[in-house]
Amino acid sequence: MSVRDRLVDMGYALGWSLVCRMPESWASHLFRLAGDIAWRRQGRGVQRLEANLRRVIGPEASGKELRALSREAMRSYARYWMEVFRLPVISPERIVADMRSTGEETLFAHLDAGRGVVVAVPHMGNWEQAGAWIIALGVGKLTTVAERLKPESVYQRFLDFREGLGFEVLPASGGMSRFGVLAQRLRAGGLVCLPADRDVTGSGIEVDFFGEKARMMGGPAALAIQTGAALLPATLWFEGPLWAAHIHEAIRVPDGGNRRDKVAAMTQELARVFEKGVTAHPQDWHMLQRVFVADLDLARLAAGEAAVSAGQETAALPAVPADGAGTAISDGAGPAISDGAGPASRADGGPQ
Repeated sequence: MSVRDRLVDMGYALGWSLVCRMPESWASHLFRLAGDIAWRRQGRGVQRLEANLRRVIGPEASGKELRALSREAMRSYARYWMEVFRLPVISPERIVADMRSTGEETLFAHLDAGRGVVVAVPHMGNWEQAGAWIIALGVGKLTTVAERLKPESVYQRFLDFREGLGFEVLPASGGMSRFGVLAQRLRAGGLVCLPADRDVTGSGIEVDFFGEKARMMGGPAALAIQTGAALLPATLWFEGPLWAAHIHEAIRVPDGGNRRDKVAAMTQELARVFEKGVTAHPQDWHMLQRVFVADLDLARLAAGEAAVSAGQETAALPAVPADGAGTAISDGAGPAISDGAGPASRADGGPQ
């Protein structure tokens, strides 16, 4: 392990060992400060965040308004990281009591009928807390896919963290067929949760999103079509000190067209739902990566499309980056809050 890898691992180890032991008000202040530092430095991640938020608020908004919004978004992202380190010591009772939610009856109706459910989420709010909440309500467990981070020790820490919440975590790379395992869980009436608002493979589905072309993951739709599972979009946000979620109605499989046409149509409908959620709570959209086609690496897109042409179906499956957005907030502000260019991982292929 290199010196840098040891330092990264040490930072995450300190996060889980120290942040969960300090008073919550101290941790909240510390991470809010870290978010402000990262925002002021305007690193690559913050620049990408502002480019994405510009699409949300439109060209008529002033630069001052955009900067104010991006500051709130970085504070929200910092809160996400603070909660990642504190979730192991937050009781299930509090997780349930402090969640403001609508639509969960739809999810449970499908599960109670023995039908598997794919929940597709954007990088909003705190998806790990939402997963812990739904498990506390009686689901039992949920299955997701996580990016294999480097160093391996950091990946193992995130694996232990998520498994401690009751998640089954499949690695995004390695020998097993992620699509096959997820399909098995769904056919058995299980719950799968996948972030889906960012293409992490280069082989995603092109959709209309905030008036532009964007790439999103087709895996959730493909799984629903393959297994007969219900595809439910969910949007998450923070409501003051509380958490909030809305689980939307199932996206229907189109009657006509081939498999690829159906995946494209359902993914476009996901994008439409995500757009409404992000519009309502733009400060809680933690998207510090490229989403829109105009911003993407054309060589990477070409490679991804070649993989699809070669028949690599699992390329459409999203992973969970360890931080939830693929990067931590550190940029000099702590082990977890990078400006979007760091090593963390989330559920889309990274932690958040």
